[in-house]
Amino acid sequence: MEPFVSRYTGSLLAGVDEVGRGPLAGDVVAAAVILDPERPIEGLDDSKKLTEKKRELLFPIIQEQALSFCVARASVAEIDELNILHASMLAMKRAVEGLALQPEHVLVDGNRLPKWTYAAEAVVKGDSRVAAIAAASILAKVVRDREMVAFDAEYPEYGFAGHKGYPTKVHMAAIEQHGITPIHRLSFGPVKKQLEQLALL
Repeated sequence: MEPFVSRYTGSLLAGVDEVGRGPLAGDVVAAAVILDPERPIEGLDDSKKLTEKKRELLFPIIQEQALSFCVARASVAEIDELNILHASMLAMKRAVEGLALQPEHVLVDGNRLPKWTYAAEAVVKGDSRVAAIAAASILAKVVRDREMVAFDAEYPEYGFAGHKGYPTKVHMAAIEQHGITPIHRLSFGPVKKQLEQLALL
């Protein structure tokens, strides 16, 4: 990992990250993790850089060895109401507030902070620089990916297990052929375009 030195030097440090800003379907999921300095976890990194197998291996280890963790979300309805940026901030806020052990300091992946009262720092590329943020990114991604696989069984013609809701050619073709589902984000351009086309029929 690239080094990052926080101004906070205590042990109650939470890392928080979200997954799912770009997809056309499904909730945006966030996680917050307070790692145990006495039980370091090998192999933590940005979840996008890890294989699915590696993420699945680390998922229970993080849950077992962390001092505290919480996974939270903002729903599709909240995404459509607030916009994806504000919904992502809301999901991260809920994840930190949901920690059983409240942190003294929070490191947030990215360049923005949610509106809250926590002492916090935004860390660009934090999921590859801060172990706690990397752990949070893994929890959030595994939870969201598993949900999209479950939706694949419910809506098999859309291929959610493969693309996880992202706007791939397969997904776009399925939307055009079959329309939209209750888990699609109505405020996102390609989905909105499909609704407009249906309205013209």
